[in-house]
Amino acid sequence: MTSTRLRGAGADDAGSILPLIAGFVALSLVLVLLVTAATSLYLERKRLFTLADGAALAGAESFELDDIELAGESLRPRLTSAAVARDVAAYLREAPLGGLDEVSLDRAATDDGTTAVVTLSSYWRPPVVTLFVPEGVRIEVTAEARSVLRR
Repeated sequence: MTSTRLRGAGADDAGSILPLIAGFVALSLVLVLLVTAATSLYLERKRLFTLADGAALAGAESFELDDIELAGESLRPRLTSAAVARDVAAYLREAPLGGLDEVSLDRAATDDGTTAVVTLSSYWRPPVVTLFVPEGVRIEVTAEARSVLRR
């Protein structure tokens, strides 16, 4: 009689593992898609920042030899916003964009005459569009560079 009672209790649980497995598979799939999207966004931002860093360096080198002044014991180049913007735009025309979408130069200037500041933005699209990830996001980065001259 005991074996019949145990067999009857086990029969009530038949098939209840299938919804649990389906739930875990769905949760795992959502987790994989979210991690993929987050990694893609991180890499896209790093690529955009690398481009902005190179553009800021080009802007920091936009001075003429006549624009170098002696400040105490050191030499200091004097930057202008027009020269920085000109050289940054020229750099961006030649630089490989590496798959970045809709790259725009938002700012290329100098605030203090010694540091070039470049702000770029781009549109990121996830590798797989889902309900949990937006179709795309505008990302923006800012890079600064300064030329240092030594005698």
